[in-house]
Order: sequence, then structure tokens, then C-alpha cells
Amino acid sequence: MVTVGASAAPGGYETEEQESRALLETAVTYYSEHKEKALPVFSRQGPFVRGNHYVYVLDLNGVMLASGGPSAILIGSNLLEQLPPDLKKSFDEALKVKEGQGIQEAEYRWSNWQTGRLERKRVLFQRVDDVLLGVGYFISKASATQAQDLLGKAVAAVASGPQQTFAAINSESLAFLQDDLYVFVVDMSTSRFVAHGYNPRLVGTDFRRVKDPQGNPVGEAMLAAAKKSSAGEYDYHWGNPLSHKVERKHTYFRRVGEYLVNVGYYEKTGD
Repeated sequence: MVTVGASAAPGGYETEEQESRALLETAVTYYSEHKEKALPVFSRQGPFVRGNHYVYVLDLNGVMLASGGPSAILIGSNLLEQLPPDLKKSFDEALKVKEGQGIQEAEYRWSNWQTGRLERKRVLFQRVDDVLLGVGYFISKASATQAQDLLGKAVAAVASGPQQTFAAINSESLAFLQDDLYVFVVDMSTSRFVAHGYNPRLVGTDFRRVKDPQGNPVGEAMLAAAKKSSAGEYDYHWGNPLSHKVERKHTYFRRVGEYLVNVGYYEKTGD
């Protein structure tokens, strides 16, 4: 779903926000001066492609006119005709923005070509004449609230049908996989994984043996904490499946009968 309106940049993404806004402002000025002649310039690997940031241009009917990124394959085609109904409706609303309203903001879920997964995307866009110019960036870091929400969903599913839920988690069902969030479940009676949303090869292995990259115990410590309280949280360092870097992770856990259900988010450091 697209949400359009003013909102602050997500925590930790201040640099991406500033870079996107600066690139959009430069592109708007360039298009205002050069009109249609600016389109091929936007689509080249040049001054309007800065790292992962690039400019794209749509006409008011939703036709892609230019792109300096992967969406260049859509140039000449109508983007709206390729979207699901709910996303199409929201894009239609975004295309109704009027000239003179300045930079607008939108968020939606889009396929990240680098990870191959649907991720949250934030876009800054502005109308100039009869086109919209946009620059965006992916927000691959899920929030603490999203982690808690996914944990609640997983807990309810395990409580109502544990084996079906474990099968869904191990098959990487999108019901239990969101951005860099995934669910993992441990049988506390055996201390073994029964489900893992990112690495199902861990199923059947002993959670007590899990340590962080520095050799600090993770599994033992979390099991000890779970024996004292039916719900809690634990911090450690772990590999992020999207960034492929070791990052600080904050995991929430909750006991459901003999099962320990867990979801953690990776902390985004400030820029």
C-alpha cells in the first residue's frame, strides 16, 4: 500500500533521506531547464545516478519516461498496468499531485533487485509540468514495533497449530518473513530448533550451542532467560540476512507451551 504525505525519515536513514532529497532537487532544476531533453540524461549512468540513488520519471498516465536504475526496463510501458489493484489505486492518487506542491513523500513495498525480496521503499517525488520526478531508497531495517507485531502473529499461529506453523516458517512463507525479520522456534524440552525462517538447515540442531561471531553464548543465555520469564528480550550480534554483515540484534521471545518463539530486529546505527 502506498502512503502519501509528510513524514520523517526512519531512524538511522537520515543520510539516505538527505541524499535522495538533494538528488531530486537537482533533477527538478535540470528538468525545468531542459524539459524532454533531460530524460535520456536521467537514464544514463551519469550525474543523476549517485550510488544506490537514481532519478525516475513518470508521466501523469503512469508511463515510465526515464530511469537511471533497474526500472529502466520499464521505460515506455505503463507502470500502473503492471501493479496489483491496491497499489495501482494508491499510485493513481500520487499521480494527481499538483504542480507547485513541492516535494511529496510516499512509502510502499517494492522488489529490491539487490536482495530479490519485497521491501519497504520510501520515495520523494515532485511534479514538474506534466511529469513526476522521483528518487527513493529501500528501508531494509525493520523496526522494533514490526518485530513485536510479527512475534505476536507467530505466537498466535504456534498456539493454534504448531506443526503447520513450523512447516510454513521452514518453507520461508512470507507470512513469517518480512524485510530482515524472520521467526525461529526452539523446543525447550529438547533445546533444539523446530523452525527457522532464514536457515531451515538449523532445524534439529541444539540451540544451546549457538554463539555469536565473537564466541559469546546466545542460545544458552536465551534459554536461561526464558526459564525465568515467559516473555523477554535479548541483545547480541548476529549476521543480517539482507546486509550480510554482523550487526547488533535485539530479539523478543515468548514461550508458547514447550516452545520458545523468537523474532529479532537489527539495529540501524545513526549516519
